[in-house]
Amino acid sequence: MVDFVAEMLGTKYVEGRSIEFAKSYEETGPGTPVFFILSPGVDPLKDVEALGKKLGFTFDNNNFHNISLGQGQEIVAEQAMDLAAKEGHWVVLQNVHLVAKWLGTLERKLEEHSLTAHDAYRVYISAEPASSAEYHIIPQGILESAIKITNEPPTGMTANLHKALDNFNQDTLEMCARENEFRSILFSLCYFHAVVCERRKFGPQGWNRVYPYNTGDLTISAMVLYNYLEANAKVPWEDLRYLFGEIMYGGHITDDWDRKLCRTYLEEYMHPDMLEGELYLAPGFPIPPNSDYKGYHAYIDECLPPESPYLYGLHPNAEIEFLTTNSDALFKTVFEMQPRDASSGSGGGATKDERIKTILDEIVEKLPEEFNMMEIMNKVPPEERTPYVIVAFQECERMNTLTNEIRRSLKELDLGLKGELTITSDMEDLGNALYLDGMPESWAKRAYPSLFGLAQWYADLLLRVKELETWVSDFQLPAAVWLAGFFNPQSFLTAIMQQMARKNEWPLDKMALQCDVTKKSRDDMSGPPREGAYVHGLFMEGARWDTQTGMIGEARLKELAPSMPVIFIKAIPVDRMETKNIYECPVYKTKQRGPTFVWTFNLKTKEKAAKWILGGVALLLQV
Repeated sequence: MVDFVAEMLGTKYVEGRSIEFAKSYEETGPGTPVFFILSPGVDPLKDVEALGKKLGFTFDNNNFHNISLGQGQEIVAEQAMDLAAKEGHWVVLQNVHLVAKWLGTLERKLEEHSLTAHDAYRVYISAEPASSAEYHIIPQGILESAIKITNEPPTGMTANLHKALDNFNQDTLEMCARENEFRSILFSLCYFHAVVCERRKFGPQGWNRVYPYNTGDLTISAMVLYNYLEANAKVPWEDLRYLFGEIMYGGHITDDWDRKLCRTYLEEYMHPDMLEGELYLAPGFPIPPNSDYKGYHAYIDECLPPESPYLYGLHPNAEIEFLTTNSDALFKTVFEMQPRDASSGSGGGATKDERIKTILDEIVEKLPEEFNMMEIMNKVPPEERTPYVIVAFQECERMNTLTNEIRRSLKELDLGLKGELTITSDMEDLGNALYLDGMPESWAKRAYPSLFGLAQWYADLLLRVKELETWVSDFQLPAAVWLAGFFNPQSFLTAIMQQMARKNEWPLDKMALQCDVTKKSRDDMSGPPREGAYVHGLFMEGARWDTQTGMIGEARLKELAPSMPVIFIKAIPVDRMETKNIYECPVYKTKQRGPTFVWTFNLKTKEKAAKWILGGVALLLQV
């Protein structure tokens, strides 16, 4: 794709070279502000401050005003703008996306001052890009009058590592009395910074959520390192790892699994072995010997292996996954931009409305009847209702809510297409979703998390209904339960514990689930176990299950999410849990990870658990 764009439009459209800020400044004026569109890990304010220093606009001269917008800062910003316009100062307004209601006032202020302001008056505005159309809140007038600048962060480990090191100089390397320790740990810190920033590109397998790590985290961590080395006779490894992982970088992190990943990186990159030169930051990349500033840059160029997921502790499959996701997103966007004429079919094909009507009829035809809850509940007397039966009831109720909404919304759209009802915006959205094989919003709200297109999702829904029908026909637990078939898989896993707790009169809060991976597939199972349950339908991302050894093994190339054998899950007291040679593997509903977390399964491993944590290894219920 990059080659195609370069060939058709020219190389300047694919090269990420940024223009010097001083050149952009030449085009500004009192009526032409600069609008910075923020990117993660990039601080445009540094360029503004550096140019201001050259031209004599600084805090010390009282002619440089920097306001970070938020609650109550609007008045401060207005006063600064009025003063600056009158006397020819510079004003920086950071994060204007946080004050949506004030943006109209800002637009008027900019317009007023553009005609009457001092020639030296300049305004610099920054805001984060909107995640979706409904968050497009910046007034058109501001965007039209401003010069818009965005600085993408560097891509690739080499560029990131050089950029991390560029925050320091030879003086930094010489400022600490314990030069050897300081330099080694600082280089390791730069590598850590480059890894956590660039790992974002691997999507949810990299980080469950996106965090705005920036150069400030790195420079402050370097100062903390200096202070701690100066104040302690021995290197306080644990203190440093805690400060970097839980406070400096960990301060951004909101997900427990991401916090664990950050902590593991620091444990791998910072320990006493590094001072002996025995630490490898990545396969084939040992920590450099003591050197000067230029020597470290040269070492990166000469010794850093070519860009690959191995540099981040990931398997090469992670790259295939992220390139596939990017390609899918690109082609989906191109497809959505295609012109669509609702009235006439080009070349004799079906019109958009006819296509929607066909899909609508297909869905309605296959749509199952709703579960008769009275009839189902009467099958089991209240005193015989086990935790499993309660789960089945809840699942049927949720399925009814979803199928009723599908039926209602499609009936409404059908009447709209016939002209018997006025087409509303909701009906239009539903029609577009059917046409583009997307997930209608009103259905998604009542459904389970899924990344499938509509056709695949609907086929999956029918399988779930069938599974439920089989289960509630006699309430016998299936030989192997399809864990992914639940709206709420946690409820079933909790039911396994409740069942065991009642039977043995154990306290529920002192229990845990034990997971034994069998060598069997679903078809090999003849009946449910006496205790616990067999579950199937899970996939492993980032590694594979080796049935020969009965442990987690290295993934095979191009096998992105191999399926797992049947897993036997039973409840045991917490103190009987195995803790040696175990990887605590998170289970998620979809590849989106993050908010779709279900449970933690303890899986056997011969390797250190850190290998699988850095590799982003997880079990998924749907791929």
